[in-house]
This record gives sequence, C-alpha cells and structure tokens, in this order.
Amino acid sequence: MPPTAEALVDLGAVRTNIEVLRDRARNADVMGVVKADGYGHGMVPVARAMVAAGAAWLGTALVEEALQLRRAGIRTPTLAWIIPPGTPLGEAVASDIDLGVSTRWGLDEIAAAARAAGRPARVHLKADTGLSRGGVTPGEWSDVVEAAARAEAAGLLRVTGVFSHFARADEPGHPSIAAQLTAFHDALALAEKAGLRPEVRHMANSAATLTLPDAHFDLVRPGIAGYGLTPIPDLAGTGLRPAMTLRAPLTVVKRVPAGTGVSYGHRYVTDRPTTLAVVPLGYADGVPRAATNVGPVFVAGRRRRIAGTVCMDQFVVDIGDDEARAGEPAVLFGAGDGGEPTAQDWAEALDTISYEIVCRVGQRVPRRYVGGDGEWPDPR
Repeated sequence: MPPTAEALVDLGAVRTNIEVLRDRARNADVMGVVKADGYGHGMVPVARAMVAAGAAWLGTALVEEALQLRRAGIRTPTLAWIIPPGTPLGEAVASDIDLGVSTRWGLDEIAAAARAAGRPARVHLKADTGLSRGGVTPGEWSDVVEAAARAEAAGLLRVTGVFSHFARADEPGHPSIAAQLTAFHDALALAEKAGLRPEVRHMANSAATLTLPDAHFDLVRPGIAGYGLTPIPDLAGTGLRPAMTLRAPLTVVKRVPAGTGVSYGHRYVTDRPTTLAVVPLGYADGVPRAATNVGPVFVAGRRRRIAGTVCMDQFVVDIGDDEARAGEPAVLFGAGDGGEPTAQDWAEALDTISYEIVCRVGQRVPRRYVGGDGEWPDPR
C-alpha cells in the first residue's frame, strides 16, 4: 500500500469494457465518453485505452476537454456537445473537433467561427426527442436543419452527425423509449428532406447500448459502461468490469472504551470496548459527508461502515476486536472480487448513482494506472 490514498485505475478493464460494448453494438461504432476527467478516472489515459480497444469516436461535454485530448496528441474524431454562448470556437474548428448544436444561435456562432477560421466546422445537430434538456425542440427543428443545410452549401460547416439522448433508457420497456425513438426517426427524416447526409446518427447511451439494439444506428455513446459500471444495477451478464479502486492506508489504530464519542458531533458512540481505525480520505477527496455512519469500507478483512461524521480529510471505522495496523489498506470501493464494496454499493447506501461516486473522487487523490502494459503514476 502506498503511503497516501490513491485511485487505482485498471486500463485493462477499460479496454475490456470497450471490447464488450463493441460486441454489443454489432454494426455500430462505439464512442468512448471521457467527459468529467474520464468520469473521474483520468481523461487522457482512459481515452488512449478506449481508442486502443477500438473506440472510433471520443465524446466530451466541453470544448476545452476536447482540446485537451488534441493537445495530448489524440486525433480520434471527438464530439463536444455543450457549447455555452461565447465559447471560443476557433481552436476547436481548427482542431477538427465536432461541435454539438442545440440551438439556432449556437449554429450561427459556429458558422461565424468557421468563417473566421477559413475552414468548415464539423457539427452534430441534436434533436430534443423528450429529455427536455439540450437539443432543438420539434417546433424549431425544421428551421435549424434548413439553416444548417444552407451553411453547409456555403462551405461554412459540414453536418457530420445528428443525435439525441434518452431520458429513461435505464428502465427497459418504459413507453417513453419507443416515443423518443419515433421522434428521432422523424427528426432524421426532416434532416434528410433538407438535404443533410450525416456520417453518423446516434442516440444510445450505456443503457440503450446494453438493452436496445434498435437504438444503435451508426454509433453508440456508452458513458459509465466504459468504466465497468451500469445504469441498470440488476442487469446480469454484461461482462463489464469496474476499473477504479479507491483505497487509503490506515493512519491511526487505537483501542477505546465503551461510551467513546467518535468524530465531530459524536454522531457515533461506541457501545463496547473496541478498536477504531482512521482512514485519510474525506469530503475534500470526494467522500460524501452524507456517508456518515453508512458508507461501506473494507478494513481488516471485513466489510464495515464508517463510524461517525465524515471530515474534510479523514473518517473513522469501528473494527471491533479485529486487529489492524497503521499502513494497512482500507478499500472504499473496487471491483468487488475480494469482498470490498463497489461503487454501486456506495450509490445504494447514499441513494444516488454510481456515476456520482466515481466522478467526485477529488484531484487531491492521485490516480495510478495499471493494466496490461505495466504500471505508471498519474500524468497530471
């Protein structure tokens, strides 16, 4: 165990996950989604692993994320789909980053950036088919696709994609799924009528990639599944493997009497003579304060719960009469092979989703990468 906390990231698991998803996608290509620092795993190393495993596209939320990939030498086609007003787009256009379009003004800003750059921009038009978040509404879709066709004819842009996003694909059989698919087919028909011939049509997130072949089209966009987690926790036989293990060495192990109050506010009080172990991770590192008295941790050969309030830099575990020493590992979550909790276990304990658990692991926690080609530290 290293002398500090770490998030151990298995890039071999990432590669395996992409291979599994490619098999599920069949005739569709796979986009590896690496937004939010690769869901907390580290964007650049994960992106390289995904491309090595056959991901034909990469996806980010923000333009700056996509530019970081280009600066790292990754030339794989990359889509950035959140474009706030005033986003500097010149470098993105020059770097062949595909840009998501959810509004008419967004299309106009991209066209202006392309005119200034002296080269066409690559755009994916997003149809709002029922998520009611990003995307062009049905009432505005005809105007946007016709404007895109005019801009394409003028040499200002190239419509390389048309896409949408499911609201409830993690609830197989929900009627909204079929309704959104119908709406997407309608949007595609209007785009074709306007003269657009996109390279890729895409709508499938992780859940749809795993359960809904009719939504695969030309490209699927699995996000959390690339990291070995699933938005449908009871879905069996996925073949996915969690890639991140979060662990830290115990810093203090002490024996205390019954009636000892533990951590801020004494929200946990020992009911017998017992041993307390201190773990140097806290809410500054992404351990939710809401994990007080409920967060699962594997210490001294057994799964246990956090005892008392989660602090900024540390928390305490009551290990009873078991033995442990400072320097031994405490595992918050991992693949689950050795009895340790998983990110899904944490999600269920805190009434959230596994995405949040892995994404919130803070920058203070170094990432260490293993998997197939040796071992290396966090490149940041």
